[in-house]
Amino acid sequence: MRENTIKTIWQNGGSVVNGWLSIPNAWTAEVMAHQGWDSLTVDVQHGLIGYDVALPMLQAISTTATIPLARAPWNEPGMIMKLLDAGAYGIICPMINTQAEAEAFVGACRYAPQGYRSAGPTRAAVYAGADYLQRANSTIVTLAMIETAEAVKNVDGIVSVPGLDGIYIGPSDLSISLGLQPGGSFAQPRLAEAIDAVLAATQRQGVVAGIHTSSTDDALRMIEKGFRFVTVASDTRLLTTAAQSVLAVMKQVQAPKISATTPY
Repeated sequence: MRENTIKTIWQNGGSVVNGWLSIPNAWTAEVMAHQGWDSLTVDVQHGLIGYDVALPMLQAISTTATIPLARAPWNEPGMIMKLLDAGAYGIICPMINTQAEAEAFVGACRYAPQGYRSAGPTRAAVYAGADYLQRANSTIVTLAMIETAEAVKNVDGIVSVPGLDGIYIGPSDLSISLGLQPGGSFAQPRLAEAIDAVLAATQRQGVVAGIHTSSTDDALRMIEKGFRFVTVASDTRLLTTAAQSVLAVMKQVQAPKISATTPY
């Protein structure tokens, strides 16, 4: 089976630099993949991407060594399994609030006896290799999103679920759930405290901590804190900031700031 280099990076003590795809297009996915990200996540939740577009995007990523991931729309087994069958080498699942929800998520990603994933790997076997069914359980990455105050309260139970590789903090939704300003600014003390609590729980259990950030400065700070999977902006945000930078020079005006309502 094709190596999942995300796990190799973790085994070597490193941190994965993940890119984020919200534009529904295989060409932009291919361009992003050729830039050298460790992994790229096709966002089927908040992006504009449906399954029929996600498939060619996963194929486009596969023209490189970048590992293809997908964020599922929800903790729904059918779509999780279809994204895995399409060749995603890992799933980020939104809004995991309890241990039971984490167990259901992990089960959808693992073949029996570790889970209840149905056997029909379709493209995954072509991308990964003929021994996919035998090795998928130990190769596919599972990341449960921590995005609410309830999830922070239940984090020890969540990270204890067998087969869960790690968690992925969504700072924007977590900010809203904590009664803070949307946007997930790490300068908010209550958000910072929640992030530290989740990070500590992952370290106690020995699972990976991941987080979504909006800048390289924030991403580097999170790595220094102990996060081993960091997303830096998205294709939409990178396109916007680059265009604004060019136009600020050409029109000799101050570039407007991007709305901070969401990091995606």
